[in-house]
Amino acid sequence: MEIIKGSSKNPVVDQLLVDFFNKNSSELEGTLYTGYPIIGTAHGPYPLDATLISSKYGVVIFDLISGTEKSDLKGYEDRQDEIFNIVDGYLKSFKDLTNRRQLKVPLTIVSYAPEVYFEIEDIDDEEYLVFNKETIPNLFDMLNNSIDKVFSNEDFSQVKSVIQNIKNIRENTSERKISSPNSRGAKIEEVKKHIATLDPQQSKAVVESVEGVQRIRGLAGSGKTIVLAMKAAYLHAKHKDWKIVVTFNTRSLKEQFKELITRFYVSQTQTLPNWENLKILNAWGRSVVADDDGLYHQFIKYQDDAEYYDFAQAKRKFGFEPFEKVCQEAIQKMNRSVPLYDVILIDEAQDFSKYFFQICYHLATDQKRIVYAYDELQSLSGKSLPSPEELFGNKNGTDIPRVTLERNNDSEDIVLEKCYRNPRPILVTAHALGFGVYRETDERSNTGLIQMFEDSELWNEVGYENTLSRDHHIELGKEVRLTRTDKTSPKFLEEHSDFDDLLLFKTFDNKDDQSTWIAKEIIKNLKEDDLTAKDIIVINPDPVKTKNEVAKVRTILFEQGYVSHIAGEANANIFYVDDVSITFTGIYRAKGNEASMVYVMNAQDCYDSLNELQTVRNRLFTAMTRSKGWVRVTGIGEKMDLLSKEYSLVRENSFDLKFYYPTKEELTLIQTINRDKTAAEKRAIDDANSGITKIVEGIKSGKLTEFDIDLSANDRELLLKILTKD
Repeated sequence: MEIIKGSSKNPVVDQLLVDFFNKNSSELEGTLYTGYPIIGTAHGPYPLDATLISSKYGVVIFDLISGTEKSDLKGYEDRQDEIFNIVDGYLKSFKDLTNRRQLKVPLTIVSYAPEVYFEIEDIDDEEYLVFNKETIPNLFDMLNNSIDKVFSNEDFSQVKSVIQNIKNIRENTSERKISSPNSRGAKIEEVKKHIATLDPQQSKAVVESVEGVQRIRGLAGSGKTIVLAMKAAYLHAKHKDWKIVVTFNTRSLKEQFKELITRFYVSQTQTLPNWENLKILNAWGRSVVADDDGLYHQFIKYQDDAEYYDFAQAKRKFGFEPFEKVCQEAIQKMNRSVPLYDVILIDEAQDFSKYFFQICYHLATDQKRIVYAYDELQSLSGKSLPSPEELFGNKNGTDIPRVTLERNNDSEDIVLEKCYRNPRPILVTAHALGFGVYRETDERSNTGLIQMFEDSELWNEVGYENTLSRDHHIELGKEVRLTRTDKTSPKFLEEHSDFDDLLLFKTFDNKDDQSTWIAKEIIKNLKEDDLTAKDIIVINPDPVKTKNEVAKVRTILFEQGYVSHIAGEANANIFYVDDVSITFTGIYRAKGNEASMVYVMNAQDCYDSLNELQTVRNRLFTAMTRSKGWVRVTGIGEKMDLLSKEYSLVRENSFDLKFYYPTKEELTLIQTINRDKTAAEKRAIDDANSGITKIVEGIKSGKLTEFDIDLSANDRELLLKILTKD
């Protein structure tokens, strides 16, 4: 029995109903929602007090009645009629839920007045069901006896999808033309049918809110963006006067959020959102374009001594990590909080520093309703997201954190463990490459690992189990074998194609050959595979080089009559242009988007890097996890061969992650060696290496002797220690 608690107009009676279901959870089956769903009518949104969706009982709607006197029951028949007519009409508007003029799944309306005492004979009409807290158990005895209608699992899944409003979100606006039942297009349509409903954790994330900060964690493809869009629309429908803002890092997410929120909100209210009260804003924002406002820009306007920087200004002044630096300066110069928003929802939270979180904290009203969603593995900066205590800072003049969350405590910390986008082989391979699990050993750290969670529990929380431990526990300093189960990586995502078709690594001698092959494969996808242009993304991991690197592929496609575009080139907020234009993109604009077929070109650039190894590996991980069907990873030369070798080892290990989990000391060493360097650090390292090279060359040539090297005894000892270290 799952219980999802939404915003309630009658919290006392609401809790008494929840208590009953909690007490009888082992005997009852289904999902109980309170304060959910909201159904759109001609007269506006119609919120339901409580809804039970059960594969045994169908749909049971509760009308909750407060008070203790029989007179408080007055009018319950009319309310039940109204509820029935609205819900019945809404469900029947979906053809799949009806058989001729009847609903396939039974609908029952119940009034629940827990504190009103009455005898059964006091109720004149048996058609109208009324119960109090003593008689409510009789409801299910009655339903067991009266519901003789058998409905299928598919019927139940359909009605659950409609109640959750997920059907309105996930259904395509245009119908795909299928030429063959075994084509890629047909397979994608079949996969979509399996993703018909929200799972319990997704439902919890959408419906449940807290007075304070809420954290939502999940892998790529676990539904974080959809959950936040649905949550924004639900809160806007329940609290029309609240000021709500959705923010993010990737600018192309703006149109995606607007479309999702609009579709979900319209289905609940039959009206468009009030965009004055529900805003979709980029994190940064610009002062010259009203439609491009952002939270940082809004915050800075109210600070007397803080200066606003656009990207170009920030890059010139701060260089490395400009947005973090401008937020840091804004917080340091802050002279007042600016409580503009009742709710702030943050997507892609892994891309932001603690200073941006503190800006959000000061932009929130007193209740500090801040919801942030993230996938730690998608960070493109090579940094892990700090704890909530560190993110939001301490209370003024104290060492007491403003925010403290207990992991997996009620609604505060929700983990979306299931991945509904990436087939398991693609997801596990992306993790293996991102962490360097099967990478050749680095002599400096005695491991191939590039990065690793210090908190090993995170692996369990994102859906892996350690099969080398009876209780699946991961112990630092021990061998582990991490596997994804059918529960966290549903089989239907991968069963439609062979492993070697789901994921292909291919090495080319030169870039022209790579470009020609990608273009030919895309044309095949469009001509033979029943895929559309919107099903295909070509990602060049290095965003700086993208325009030049993709030019050859685009030229070949153009010559063959196919339209393409570079995401964000014409409009920074647009990722997909239309159904006939193929999307080419760098990694930053790819984040938050997905496609059936993903081509990752020039992957050799992600094999290694002297100064940003974690970042380039995270780029590869993020690019691969854009796919909900198939991935083609291509590259040039020896480094691509080495990446392919890593993939071969993942394949040989049955798409498990098998490695020695480092100790705390080893984790620190791995992080130190592979950390991303700032511009100043890069210059210092280059200068030092250049100096050492000159010394070695001078000694070899005889131009320098040991007496020419001016080092103190301590410095000589330090240098010798470094050079002779095992």
